Amino acid sequence: MARVARIALLLLASCAFAGLLEWVGLPAGLLLGPMAAAMIFSAQGGRLAVPPPLATAAQAVVGLLIARSFTPQLIAVAAKEPWILLGGTLTTLVAAAAIGALLARWKVLPGSVAVWGSMPGAATAMVLMARDEGAQWQLVAVMSYLRVIFVAAVASVLAATIAGHGGSRAPGGAWFPPVDPLGLAEAALFGSAGVWGGRKVGMPAAALLGPALFAAVAQGIGIARPQLPGWLLATSYLLVGWRIGLGFTPDIVRAARRAAARLVLAIAALIAFCAGCGFALAKLSGRDLLSCYLAMSPGGADSVAIIASSSRVDVPFVMSMQVARLVAVLPVGPWLARTIARRVGSDDAAAASSP
Repeated sequence: MARVARIALLLLASCAFAGLLEWVGLPAGLLLGPMAAAMIFSAQGGRLAVPPPLATAAQAVVGLLIARSFTPQLIAVAAKEPWILLGGTLTTLVAAAAIGALLARWKVLPGSVAVWGSMPGAATAMVLMARDEGAQWQLVAVMSYLRVIFVAAVASVLAATIAGHGGSRAPGGAWFPPVDPLGLAEAALFGSAGVWGGRKVGMPAAALLGPALFAAVAQGIGIARPQLPGWLLATSYLLVGWRIGLGFTPDIVRAARRAAARLVLAIAALIAFCAGCGFALAKLSGRDLLSCYLAMSPGGADSVAIIASSSRVDVPFVMSMQVARLVAVLPVGPWLARTIARRVGSDDAAAASSP
């Protein structure tokens, strides 16, 4: 019964926070509200976790949402301007590696924490790899997830100010549209098949990208269009927010307090650099500033997808950049982190014994 009471309390707080953020006009209020509530709940010692099947299902729904932007336009972007995808991906990776190397060399953060935590995207994978390498993974987790939160918050504010668009509308267009049994069945089928197929072939972020690619192909050849009603998307946003926020356990919060200023400095430096690249990209490509900022943002692909889908931006362009970097950072990121940490001379042996 105590567990049910904790879930109910977290749900009420999440709805209150989400309602407040939607009321002030943040496009990602349905994501950020539950995320903030889960962070506070977990930091205060609340012990809950999103069951893996629910977390996977939520990511799959967001993947199906992304699939709507995988139109011929996205392929046209890659074919017409490959220098944008390649240049944006390489620039972000090099900037993250350089910032991490400097922070590690200057002892701003212990050991290779700065390197692992600076890798853009794939936060969970970076945390697990850092733990396996003996780094102080608690600080890596804080740095990675705080970056996701900061990027989402800044992007939401920009969406509300630059684009003049708030979060007042229901996700997907309507909260309770007429039920389409075939469309809902297609959503369940493509989501499940995409996750299974993505994992089978070893796809990075399979729960997100598998359904996205599977549904995109089906939509592209005109055989299906899964229905994603507002209530389903909102529930998925809530679960994604909880999955991130509940990772901030008391142990991680205590580890973060000792390096709070340094963590914020490192995160701000990476976000500021990527924002500058977004501004330059807007000037060079002629696209709007918000689209370029989201395309270059070093946040999670799922949170950026949610923000992009609720804002007036070039969604195919944003997601093509995010997906390209995600595909690159998973195999290259760990190698970069290990190489740079080895060259700067890390003190991970000592850091690993710290709480």
